Amino acid sequence: MSETNAAAMDATNQGQQPPKLAASHEKPWLKTYEKHGLNYNIELPGDDVTLINIFEKNFEKYGNEDAFVCMGAKTTFRELDIYSRQVAAYLQGLGLRKGDNVAVMMPNILQYPVCMIGILRAGLTLVNVNPLYTSHELEHQLQDSQAKALFIIENFAKTYQDIGKPLVEHVIVCSMGDLMGSVKGFIVNSVVKYVKKMIPAWHIAGHVTFKQVLQKSSASQYQRPTDITADDIAVLQYTGGTTGVAKGAMLTHKNLVANLYQCLEYIRTMFKPEEARGEYLVVALPLYHIFSFTACALLGMNMGFIGLLIPNPRDFKTFVKELGKYQPIFFPAVNTLFNGLAHDPGFRALDHSKLRLSLGGGMSVLPSTASEWERITNTTIVEGYGLSETSPVATLNPPAAEFSGKIGIPMPLTDIKLVDDNGNEVAQGERGEIAIKGPQVMKGYWLRPEATTETMTADGYFKSGDIAIMDENGFFKIVDRKKDMILVSGFNVYPNEIEEVLAAHPKVLEVGVIGIPDDRSGEVPKAYVVRKDSTLSEKELLDYARKELTGYKRPRHIKFVEELPKSNVGKILRKEIRKLEEQEQASN
Repeated sequence: MSETNAAAMDATNQGQQPPKLAASHEKPWLKTYEKHGLNYNIELPGDDVTLINIFEKNFEKYGNEDAFVCMGAKTTFRELDIYSRQVAAYLQGLGLRKGDNVAVMMPNILQYPVCMIGILRAGLTLVNVNPLYTSHELEHQLQDSQAKALFIIENFAKTYQDIGKPLVEHVIVCSMGDLMGSVKGFIVNSVVKYVKKMIPAWHIAGHVTFKQVLQKSSASQYQRPTDITADDIAVLQYTGGTTGVAKGAMLTHKNLVANLYQCLEYIRTMFKPEEARGEYLVVALPLYHIFSFTACALLGMNMGFIGLLIPNPRDFKTFVKELGKYQPIFFPAVNTLFNGLAHDPGFRALDHSKLRLSLGGGMSVLPSTASEWERITNTTIVEGYGLSETSPVATLNPPAAEFSGKIGIPMPLTDIKLVDDNGNEVAQGERGEIAIKGPQVMKGYWLRPEATTETMTADGYFKSGDIAIMDENGFFKIVDRKKDMILVSGFNVYPNEIEEVLAAHPKVLEVGVIGIPDDRSGEVPKAYVVRKDSTLSEKELLDYARKELTGYKRPRHIKFVEELPKSNVGKILRKEIRKLEEQEQASN
């Protein structure tokens, strides 16, 4: 019997009524909207408004103001307009038409927004590709997406070459310094290639360079497409593959424009009009990831921020130097990045007085991370929640004085219900799978109608696979991924809860918890821990857990490691921790 069913039975036996199931039309978050002066029923643009319209308005409004900066080199909105029209004209000249997909495989450099906007302005579909993919992973995504062209940075050109066969008709290879001016660009390219030796030898027959694309195409050759509607697919956003083979979420222009407008409703409570204009926004999360794509690229440009592009956020020394130089006011990140910076001496010594908004997403922000971040920067991390399938923002916290550990309330025009394994809505306060309905929910999975059907309810809600609870004010709190739940002697144990407790220990830097087989209990929790202090012992941490957690939730085993496996946006991957556990068991 589940804990929640047992609690309801106990309440009935004691003469109390079990919690009343919330009717599907009830939206307890509406009173929270009213309290914070937010509008739930916002007005969205009509079906004639696409991302192309949004970009054009940005260019017209901000003109010669800076749009992005990378390694000291800047691109203005006017230059972004011209370069993206050149890229669009080039793609149109190749004969690519509406419905064709174009992949982009590069880190956060000046060419990314140019290519991204150029592809969309040409009326084509953007396929975001992780530049750290292996050849096998790249092959899957290019074949699955049926991409006709690929923009790739030369650092990873060998990855494409190693596939061993041409998968796309047109390959455009970029160099790091292509848009940094002739002198600076030459220096940057030389350092990357000859000093840091970051470019393995490669050969791709028939490729062209990004510079050749700009040389061959004039912005005046660009033909604005007349057949693109809001219902057309703008982006194929591939899921991380943590629950199986990576699938392409079909995000339409309407999905992304809607999520932009939903985010703008929240952001207006944090920045007055024109306060963002000319200020710096940290773009450390990779733009190929949907959180960064929407929060940093779409939202950032719309508000006139200057995007501070960080090609390699793992290089803390360079990253911190950039933060000190530009003093950003808006900082979107994931828990791992917040935590790493909060423990970096260089970052701690910076002047954080300009920082106004720290936005957490992609994974749960741990209370210990939020507390340390606030102590150093004097800003509360505002946590949100979303998925590739929801463009991505589904919930967000209104500005608050204190970090709550909750993912917030549904975005405007968004309905969320928590359902059990049979699709029935659970009682308020009980755990259930998050199911989301709203204008930002994807059209479906590319070429996978059966997968789309499996994840959608009969009444049109997307089932996220994440387990949460909702309080009386409509705030949701993630308790875990559905598949990560540990069953200990019939009790449901959620790794996130254990991780939060262990991460609060002053000698713990990071922690990931999985379930392992146990003869007596079926499963027991095991914690993989990165120490902040080398004196931390297994006994000390287990004693700490004994004080903080009830018996069946306590980890039975601790494994100290140098680092935890993470995705390229810093999410700790329990799937990979399980592989480490399997290897350890095989060697014993």
